[in-house]
Amino acid sequence: MKAIAWKRYGSPAAALQIIETDKPVPADDELQIRVFASSVTSGDSRLRALRVPFGFGLLTRLGFGLRRPRANVPGMSFSGEVEAVGSAVTDFQVGDAVYGSAGMAMGAHAEFLCLSEQAAVTRKPQRVDHSRAAAAVFGGQTAISFLKERVGLSAGQRILINGASGAVGTASIQLAKYLGAEVVAVCSTANTDLVTSLGADRVINYTQQRIEDDKDAFDFIVDTVGNLPLARCRHLLGDKGQLIAISTGLWTTLSSTWNSRLVCGVATESKVQLELLATLIDDGRFDPVIDSAYPLDQIVAAHERVDGGHKRGNVVLTMVEDTS
Repeated sequence: MKAIAWKRYGSPAAALQIIETDKPVPADDELQIRVFASSVTSGDSRLRALRVPFGFGLLTRLGFGLRRPRANVPGMSFSGEVEAVGSAVTDFQVGDAVYGSAGMAMGAHAEFLCLSEQAAVTRKPQRVDHSRAAAAVFGGQTAISFLKERVGLSAGQRILINGASGAVGTASIQLAKYLGAEVVAVCSTANTDLVTSLGADRVINYTQQRIEDDKDAFDFIVDTVGNLPLARCRHLLGDKGQLIAISTGLWTTLSSTWNSRLVCGVATESKVQLELLATLIDDGRFDPVIDSAYPLDQIVAAHERVDGGHKRGNVVLTMVEDTS
């Protein structure tokens, strides 16, 4: 099968190459999944280059490999079809269309992937093709993890989303509207129409207005970019308001353990999140946003697009022609 080999930390051209390798064989509790589409996320980009928030460099090397990556094949989010099942698998059968995340074990940037049936994998939403299903996973699970599970965003609350046009931002707008919140989105002129179409009630164009000059009080501020520290936005938060810092350094993350104004950490992944996401997609309440799509052998170009920092939604890798 074709797969992407992750050889070192560095630029896309230096770190990644397409290879031919053996198809993985499922263990007793595993699914062998034929991957139709995967996504290249900001997390994939940061790990590839070891471009992580301040203070996390050594921890990342300890987790993923000190001198070079321990994982042979990168990629987390995917959508595809069950090709084979292990003898102990009970919840899936050959031919099932599935989507999910391989998590930190990675391996989704390949034509085939093996994953435990207990992992973050479930039936693909029916309303969208495999490319859009794969595009939903990273941002959708991150939004559900923080907004629904961590802080319990609810109807009538007000939320500001900084970096509203990216994968997490576009997902957060839609989830927040589903939960009944009022959404103010922060983006550039080029993305105003996009975030409005996704449900944002108001837009702050950061090229024309400073975020800190806004007069509203928010229950939550989501910073997906990493340029809105608490010191800059504290006055925008209500009495019990919280900053949800999606991408932040070690000190801020540690500070969140005693500072009730801060919510940080790693987003969780689960079947429950994916099932909710699939329901929202099939009900027409969540629309995965695709910036661009690349065939597997253009992995370098896909990573370069993500590295540029101007993608709208998600960058997708396609493994085979999608007929779903």
